Amino acid sequence: MVTEARKKYRQELRRAILDAAREAFAAHGFEGVSMRMLAERIGCSHGSLYTHFRGKDEIFDALVDESFQSLAESLRAITATSASTDVIRLVRKAARAYVDFGVANPSAYEFAFILRRPGPPRPPHAAYGYLRALIKRCIDEKRFRRMRIDLAAQALWAAVHGITALLILRPSFPWAGREAVVRRVIDSAVDGLLAPKPTPPDQRGKR
Repeated sequence: MVTEARKKYRQELRRAILDAAREAFAAHGFEGVSMRMLAERIGCSHGSLYTHFRGKDEIFDALVDESFQSLAESLRAITATSASTDVIRLVRKAARAYVDFGVANPSAYEFAFILRRPGPPRPPHAAYGYLRALIKRCIDEKRFRRMRIDLAAQALWAAVHGITALLILRPSFPWAGREAVVRRVIDSAVDGLLAPKPTPPDQRGKR
């Protein structure tokens, strides 16, 4: 029977492995990290790592899952805490939360969207599902142009991912005001999806 002390130790060791791996992968890339290196960083036996993970690919995947989950929770909080029921405003807030999350958590963001390991591509995660649901609502309510949901969602994602990655990877770039650039990218991406406003009845047929 596993005692509470033993259970706590196993939880703490697993957390230590993930924390050490996050730093190591960020510094050396996937290929530059070994299980032995992680054991030395943590100060445990090589075999102890294998009681939690079958290899570094499983550790890497666990870190990716953590990063995606943190981002998804950040995005879901927008709907939960926003007093606004306007879906376009929610989209803009979600896009800004995405950028803010990445800049505030560069290591987590790199694991979610920048660092890669050999193997098949991972399926879309909850963060993308949240964005897709918002886009679907915009299209259903005729606030966005009629188009494929995934096309609109991925176009918006590409825009906010681009500025987020640049802010993380090029922090010393002479930005023309980071706040102004982020706001412009988000507004341009969202405005480009908006449905045209209907022509007032008294203006129809006029040139």
